[in-house]
Amino acid sequence: MALFDLLGRRWAMGILWQLSRGPATFRALQAACESISPAILNSRLKDLREARLVVHEGEGYLLTDLGRELYQLLEPFGGWSLEWARTMAPEHTARWKAGKAQMKAHAAAGRSGAGLPKDR
Repeated sequence: MALFDLLGRRWAMGILWQLSRGPATFRALQAACESISPAILNSRLKDLREARLVVHEGEGYLLTDLGRELYQLLEPFGGWSLEWARTMAPEHTARWKAGKAQMKAHAAAGRSGAGLPKDR
């Protein structure tokens, strides 16, 4: 259950989703995760590195093989969670549509699945 503890920490899954798109610098991750503080980002990256899901190399942070494998397992939950949110909270339809468009763009770029909306 330690994995669920890690993934349940603020921004952990969002960082994994962002890195599923490819390597990113600290600043690029901070920009992609609009409301994340530098302290939280630094702490989460440390947690993810210690779990061997993320590594820091010359071009920035990237998923390890283990991190990519985990992302492949989690990726289907992105679409499922958007559908669940749409049915549970119809007032968030605009956010759901934006997330769905983001998933399509991600898939069109040659990757399976998509990232979460920025506020997830």
